[in-house]
Amino acid sequence: MDLLEYIESRSEEHLSDLKEFLRIPSISTKREHKPDIQRAAQWVADRLRDAGFSKVDIIPTKLHPLVLAESLEAPGKPTILIYGHYDVQPPEPLNLWTSPAFEPTVRGGDLYARGSVDDKGQVHIHLKALAALKKSTGKLPINVKVIIEGEEEVGSVNLWEFVVNNKDRLKADFLVVSDTAMLAPGVPSITYGLRGLNYYQVEVTGPAQDLHSGVFGGAVPNPITILAGAIAKLHDKNFRVTVPGFYKDVVIPSAKERKAIRALPWKESEFRKTVGAPGLCGEKGFTAGERIWCRPTLELNGIWGGYTGEGSKTVIPSKAFAKISNRLVLNQNPEKIAKQVERHLRSLLPKTVHCRFDVLSTGKPWVAPYTHPVFQLASRALEQGFKKKAVFIREGGSIPFVNQMYDIFKIPCVLMGFGLPDENAHAPDEHLSLENYFGGIRSVALFYSNLAQL
Repeated sequence: MDLLEYIESRSEEHLSDLKEFLRIPSISTKREHKPDIQRAAQWVADRLRDAGFSKVDIIPTKLHPLVLAESLEAPGKPTILIYGHYDVQPPEPLNLWTSPAFEPTVRGGDLYARGSVDDKGQVHIHLKALAALKKSTGKLPINVKVIIEGEEEVGSVNLWEFVVNNKDRLKADFLVVSDTAMLAPGVPSITYGLRGLNYYQVEVTGPAQDLHSGVFGGAVPNPITILAGAIAKLHDKNFRVTVPGFYKDVVIPSAKERKAIRALPWKESEFRKTVGAPGLCGEKGFTAGERIWCRPTLELNGIWGGYTGEGSKTVIPSKAFAKISNRLVLNQNPEKIAKQVERHLRSLLPKTVHCRFDVLSTGKPWVAPYTHPVFQLASRALEQGFKKKAVFIREGGSIPFVNQMYDIFKIPCVLMGFGLPDENAHAPDEHLSLENYFGGIRSVALFYSNLAQL
């Protein structure tokens, strides 16, 4: 049977299998879900064996296991390494889900579930494309290595150590990743740039314990008030980050690239509708697309402290906390930026409080040229799979593994994303377009088939 005919004939089977994968609550941030993480790793390993991989290993780490597989039965043909992750974000707040987060539900041509787009659905695309190639032709046309981790949503804390200690085992000609998004519906896309990511937690302590706000109010430092005031000073009126030296090494895209970005079929008005806010804001002098893809940021991701329960409790809290992140662009050094942010934040706090600043993770940005023939093959496969011309874009998010692999092996990294910007990754009602899911299976299978030409 022809490859595409085979894929079409198995569409219902593929969707049912994906739903089974999505029912596993493989939440990497919560200890109580460790058995679910193990179950998800085993599920991925079983599907890789079903796709014809004879060598499949579940490798323990200090936290969550890696799944590693290889099929090296195409002598003289290229070797690819496919990367993805099977762990997911917590589903809270649960009351904002239309249907339960781990009960996959199809509505209006979309599949709703936690992990549907980030990244289980996209991993599943590759699993089914590989299985289709194996079962329709009897063999894989290229050599394939696969590494699927369970810690991406907590910073891939053990992946890097494994990569460094297993360079020979992971060596390949190309890296292929599907953990990004298409520019817009009907616009298949290849990503050539990612922002880096630093993540911090700040703890500000005033009094030794919570105090009665009537007895002590007005005479002792309130950590929430002080921390909120410091955070408010981290940006100026033009939304530029006020950390000294923050922009010193930033590379601004060339006029040619900025022109290409502005020529993409992307409308700021549609983006605003997706966001759902009354209006947009951001660094002066740049379009929304440039701000997301090409400019660094400092964001407050969470803030808490004191009493937030039902009713009233008049206290001055002992502590206040915040989680802060940077998205970084080309030439910014994550370690240097972390020190600059800590130094500046401390300078904004009075001596009436203590501050603890923890760097939870760091990650470098990545930008690469897309002139290698492998990108043209990927573009052609996307066009065949979706019947639409593919475009080259950047991505505002971060995938640390891409940068790490590029630094070690200096190989082209092909990022073929099948999500959409408004599919609520990391939020309630996360979903994946079924049109993109099935188009993704077709495109990836064609891409791997075409790669044999190289």
